[in-house]
Amino acid sequence: MTVPGLLVSAPASGTGKTTVTLGLLRALRDAGVMVQPFKCGPDYIDPAFHRVACGRPSFNLDSWAMDGALLDRVAAEAGDADMIVAEGAMGLFDGVAGRGAAGHGTAADVAHRMGWPVLLVLDISGQAQSCAATALGFARFDPDVTIAGVILNRVASPRHERLARAGLAAAGITVFGALPRHADLSLPERHLGLVQAGEQQGLDQALERHGALMRERVDLAAVRDAARSDGVTARGRLPDPPAQRIAVAQDVAFSFLYPHLLEGWRQAGAQIMPFSPLADEAPAEDADLIWLPGGYPELHAGTIAGAQHFLTGLRRHAEDRPVHGECGGYMVLGDALIDRDGTAHRMAGLLGLVTSHADRRLHLGYRRAELLAPVAGLRAGTMLRGHEFHYSTILGQDDASLMRVTDADGAAVAETGSRRGWASGSFFHMIASA
Repeated sequence: MTVPGLLVSAPASGTGKTTVTLGLLRALRDAGVMVQPFKCGPDYIDPAFHRVACGRPSFNLDSWAMDGALLDRVAAEAGDADMIVAEGAMGLFDGVAGRGAAGHGTAADVAHRMGWPVLLVLDISGQAQSCAATALGFARFDPDVTIAGVILNRVASPRHERLARAGLAAAGITVFGALPRHADLSLPERHLGLVQAGEQQGLDQALERHGALMRERVDLAAVRDAARSDGVTARGRLPDPPAQRIAVAQDVAFSFLYPHLLEGWRQAGAQIMPFSPLADEAPAEDADLIWLPGGYPELHAGTIAGAQHFLTGLRRHAEDRPVHGECGGYMVLGDALIDRDGTAHRMAGLLGLVTSHADRRLHLGYRRAELLAPVAGLRAGTMLRGHEFHYSTILGQDDASLMRVTDADGAAVAETGSRRGWASGSFFHMIASA
């Protein structure tokens, strides 16, 4: 792969790197650049925004869950693009202590492997020349990672910008642009990140404003010139499908399925059969497997409980064929889901699981999992890498465990999923085989 790229990162979360990334994607697209987006780390929401911003599907690159061959293969989805813009997660060097398949899960891992220079977004609120010390520290911290330059964010005034630029010039740091503090560069958030792209009214207009601001305040030609690549060869392959005909729930309640998995299933010849539980659509009767991804079923629990065509089709399928749920999908397979207000909603009843959002506790982190029983074409004993990210609390679970699960440091995790007959599920989000 020889498509030149840049990785947008920052010293920490909350600095504005997502909105900067979206603005760059839209501005470059409008300038006639075929730009391919990527997202570092386990994130299902940002890639959907990337797609709206530039018109191309965005894929996740995760150095903890993916080995080098899979990273290279996913990156090769850039195909015929003119340029890559990847978005980091958290701070540039933030990851986990225990090394995974190809690194510690940091954006820096990906930048190093792909040879992409880093465009650092600096929130300079409350400082001026001192931002140069931050930038210089990042530039010198890891000699394998190149800092191409910075975009200054939340700039208070022309004088503030001049002072910050003076400090950065003295440190030899390139400034690609500066964005004002009160710019309309925010998007609504929810407990797992941004409110999903498909739920936002006026998203395209907001992205147009983001793109226009980038054209006005950022040197896009210099950004393009800074892009590089190490010419990585796509040695690996995308994950194989767990069945031939897969009915996949797809709507705003069930949207957390990694794009590289779906693409791998399609490229291997599997038939993907989407349906919407919120529209009370039953899964295809001739499906070999029903897959319920994660998402926000807790926000739509009443609608799901009343979706009798969906629930009846789910139960009928589970009489003789596999049904699997991840996170939100897992909760829907259970007996009941208690929403944030404490109201219990009857779910499919295929597993003896009761979950609650009234008692909210964050469960977050990378996970290794060993299947104790098959999930369609995934055989017992299969080792998987993925993550867990939810606020649900299990109030009842009386079925056999589906997995043996550990965290990134090897400590046992209590949430092992469950199985009953042809139904299975867990809070584990699959990314790759271990």
